[in-house]
Amino acid sequence: MNISLQDAQAAVQAAVEKSQSLNLKMNIAVVDSGANLVAFARMDGAWLGSIDIAIKKAKTARFFDMPTGDIGQLSQPGGSLYHIEHSNGGLISFPGGIPIKNGEGTIVGAIGVSGSTVEDDHTVAQAGVEALG
Repeated sequence: MNISLQDAQAAVQAAVEKSQSLNLKMNIAVVDSGANLVAFARMDGAWLGSIDIAIKKAKTARFFDMPTGDIGQLSQPGGSLYHIEHSNGGLISFPGGIPIKNGEGTIVGAIGVSGSTVEDDHTVAQAGVEALG
């Protein structure tokens, strides 16, 4: 089961609105259950380098079905996932990527946000997830 285009766009819109309320300029990506890009927004003035990071955060969250910040904790030196960020063509292992579940709890995609601090990135990504219930 995949996230619909309508839901992906709603998640992006909610994330954009949260970004605007925090006076931030973000790149926001939503991928489906196969980690394929479904919806994307680059807010005016958002960093070019964060385009790739937002997409990779969404993919990373979907590949491992957990928030990217959790992967980051596991990938520290001595951790069970140390150096995982070098797999799958490059992963992002800091906050800002979150899986998206449907009403039955099945993961249907993920959102990735980049353009500010990792704390802000996570907050904006969470707004996208929460918009979908």
